[in-house]
Amino acid sequence: MAAPGWTGGPVPSRWADGPPVTTAPVGSGATRTAPTGPVGFGADEPVYAPFGGGTARTGPLTWGQRAMWRAVVEFESPQRSVLNLRRSLTLSRRAAVDVPRAVRALGDLVGRHESLRTRIRVRDGELCQVAEAEGRLPVPVWTADAVTDPDGGATARTLAEEIGDPPFDHAAHWPIRAALVVVDGLVRHVVVVFSHSTVDFHAAELVLRDLRMLLLRGRCPAGPGVQSLDVAERERTIEQRRCDRAVAYWSRQFGRLPVATFEPAGAVLTPRYRRGSLVSTAIDPAARLVAARHRATTSTVLLAATAAVIAGTGGQEVCGIFSMANNRFQPEYATAISKLNQLGFCLVDLADRPGFAEVLARTGRAALDGYRHAYYDPRAMEKGFADIGHDYGTALAPFCFFNDIRLPVGAEPDPAGPDEPALRAAATRSAFTWLDPLDRFAWRCRIQVVDAPGAVELVITADTCYLPPDRAERLLRAVEELLVEAAFRDVPWPWLPSR
Repeated sequence: MAAPGWTGGPVPSRWADGPPVTTAPVGSGATRTAPTGPVGFGADEPVYAPFGGGTARTGPLTWGQRAMWRAVVEFESPQRSVLNLRRSLTLSRRAAVDVPRAVRALGDLVGRHESLRTRIRVRDGELCQVAEAEGRLPVPVWTADAVTDPDGGATARTLAEEIGDPPFDHAAHWPIRAALVVVDGLVRHVVVVFSHSTVDFHAAELVLRDLRMLLLRGRCPAGPGVQSLDVAERERTIEQRRCDRAVAYWSRQFGRLPVATFEPAGAVLTPRYRRGSLVSTAIDPAARLVAARHRATTSTVLLAATAAVIAGTGGQEVCGIFSMANNRFQPEYATAISKLNQLGFCLVDLADRPGFAEVLARTGRAALDGYRHAYYDPRAMEKGFADIGHDYGTALAPFCFFNDIRLPVGAEPDPAGPDEPALRAAATRSAFTWLDPLDRFAWRCRIQVVDAPGAVELVITADTCYLPPDRAERLLRAVEELLVEAAFRDVPWPWLPSR
């Protein structure tokens, strides 16, 4: 049965442990050998990766899973794929990994990590997570054309879209999809898609590290970290005091916020929510320069710039921004394969209009407080908000959600960077484009920071009632402009140069 909350019609079932559906090959420059997967996949002889790893277990959802489930229920079906984590491994020809070896590695991976064989189901009217002791993972295999796609890269990108876009049926599908791209008989790419139901961004990187070890060496040197059901048991027994402190912090700080971050600005467009992208080669080096000078992280720099621009344009004395925390501060969680990340709450007091250097320092302290109090039972948080007269399900929507989802590699501060003319020249080449709009969204404004080839991309999703398209674009460009200015000097309030 499909997990509760699904309202978008039938969920593709080919990723369950069952027979494939045969269809004609599609895709430019590629033929398919033994694939089985979502709609559009099929083969006469499917390939499966068998796995086994322990005993079957059932337990409650983790706090992180409960937080995610709100998004599962609230997102419309076309938007469900935003909960899929897409990753890819590239293998050299020297690795000499053939299909049987790759399939064996995938089976060993799922056997190693109980969270990858855990599904969300309903038992006795309650959501729970169910880990299977054994099973098999369907593995599509694509053979790239050695002439038109000699390294298989184009085929891998096509494959990532094919298997990454369909939403997961959390009750029927394994929370991992994997597919292989073969060139001249050797696997050159392994495309992996994770369900956010049992892993977060950090866990996905840990799993990919293990997969690479299994592909290249056939084993992992260390044992696996705690799994999703282990985390749920800790939360049921020993984490309640931490949850109580988080609820008290949120209840206390939320009362200091203004009614909303953005005021109504005009007529509502249809679709109501517009998404825009600013791709900049200036943002990353500017943020690194600022971070190195002030001994901060680039993520804190970007968060501070966003807070400064929002507060400056709205004339607010207190700026509240919500951001994701990875919740891996405890030693047991450093290598956990689980959905641990949850929403954190940062409140920055800017009533005295400090310079940007002080804004950055205050944002760093506020972010640290927010991260310390971002581990909680969503049910307890809902009750805490009700106690102070708010509906937790709607109380956060009027504010800004900032989410830095760049991969951690290469995101550290760097004191050596381009000079000011070069950085300003880079900013003039930034490109803004509009993406597909949305009919529904949970926030009036969300800003995401993502990796782009040789650049950083800022993606804004904005409610047109409060942030019309022209203002949404100006907001992103103002963040970039502030970072470029702050890379070489402290910027006084209003934090943007008059030009």
